[in-house]
Amino acid sequence: MTNIKKIPASEITPEHIYNDRRNFIKNLGLILSSSALSTFANTSFGALNSLPSFAQAKNHGNEKLTSLKDITSYNNYYEFGTSKSDPHDHADLLKIDPWSISIEGSVAKPLKLDVDELIKLIPIEERIYRLRCVEGWSMVIPWVGIPLNSLLKKVSPTGNAKYVEFVSLKRPSEMIGQKDDMLDWPYTEGLRLDEAMHPLTILAVGLYGKVLPKQNGAPIRLVVPWKYGFKSIKAITKIRLVEKMPVSTWMKANSREYGFYANVNPEVDHPRWSQSTERRIGESLLAPRLKTEMFNGYQKEVAHLYQGMDLNRYF
Repeated sequence: MTNIKKIPASEITPEHIYNDRRNFIKNLGLILSSSALSTFANTSFGALNSLPSFAQAKNHGNEKLTSLKDITSYNNYYEFGTSKSDPHDHADLLKIDPWSISIEGSVAKPLKLDVDELIKLIPIEERIYRLRCVEGWSMVIPWVGIPLNSLLKKVSPTGNAKYVEFVSLKRPSEMIGQKDDMLDWPYTEGLRLDEAMHPLTILAVGLYGKVLPKQNGAPIRLVVPWKYGFKSIKAITKIRLVEKMPVSTWMKANSREYGFYANVNPEVDHPRWSQSTERRIGESLLAPRLKTEMFNGYQKEVAHLYQGMDLNRYF
């Protein structure tokens, strides 16, 4: 089991945020005034009003946390457009209250919960993860969310459950990128059941101690830190436990470049670029590129899941 270190917020919070956090918690759920944060979720979810006052550390090990501005303004979210700035510019169109998520399929106790019920059902934790995108850029993000395994245990997977399929929202009137048929909407993604049950895998509802911004996948998204960025389905509406491997959206679009597993393997090049190095978002383009680590630095925790597999083939 992975030990998740919990640090008191008073010890890790920058002073200006610590002084203001009580006011923030009182007003959590309202649109913030800063333009960089303009698409934070505007909800009436009562449970989010009691979101623990987690706040960012200054770094994660030897790594500096990515700034909130960069995290919320440089995003891959094709439902709102293909440019990295499109999600920030257009996600405010999305209405996320009310919102429910169903957990169904090969389970003994299927559930359908709104976000309020989900957050009350399972305790929220803060996790600081390094995430890497297939294009070779990376961020270090303090997420707030629930362990996915805690939710799956609630529904009691049956013996037929081998994989977990995630389905996102389809609403072209608000998710304007869906008016383009470049991908097969709604967006779908999948994990093997043991990957989904790993304690590092979470469903995020917030970041930097704040409710999750719409451009980052509000109200609930998947975070799997040892996998590439396209294993980060946002605005989840349905979770299905299934017997056969799901065919994800990117597998349908280009199976040659995007396989099911999506593990970070710096020794295997993408067909169009090297995967051996990465650039941290927010750093100068003149800064040296970073050497990419196997499984994005989580090899000790997850390598056993793939023992005996050819990771040059199962990419």
